[in-house]
Amino acid sequence: MLLRRIARPLFASWFVVEGLDALRHPAVHVEMARDGWRSLHSRTPAALHTALPVPVRTALEREPDARQLGMVVRAHGVALTGAALLLATGRSPRLAAFTLAALTAPLVVASLPDRRADGGDPVLRRQRRDRLVRSLTFTGGALLAAADLEGRPSLGWRVRHARAERATRHQDD
Repeated sequence: MLLRRIARPLFASWFVVEGLDALRHPAVHVEMARDGWRSLHSRTPAALHTALPVPVRTALEREPDARQLGMVVRAHGVALTGAALLLATGRSPRLAAFTLAALTAPLVVASLPDRRADGGDPVLRRQRRDRLVRSLTFTGGALLAAADLEGRPSLGWRVRHARAERATRHQDD
């Protein structure tokens, strides 16, 4: 349909821009990732920390250094750009859209409100809230795109329909 041919590239453009920005300018994204790490770590209940196996617990208690976060940010940027380009070109659009939704989840976590990280600054708080709303919006849009069957029935429906049809044929015999 013509609408999908126009809407998919338009929707994917934000993901492409975000992914390329993470590749070209990782320092800004590394700081956001560090803030997200700290925020998530501070929100995690202590009981959960103690329930984890010792090697996992010690790995999670150590904050990643800038080099590690830079590699993660760049890899995330590559994956984001690749999935967005697949969606924009219509190649495996449902898988690409689901991948984009999954890749946007860390952006949501990194954008969660955190008064300690914002230092009570209303401008920083507003920026974080705007990033959170934008990330949630694009996650929702990606999930909608992943659910789009392009007018064709899902595999589950086809299986159920074929079984029902087969059962009807056997009853007629």
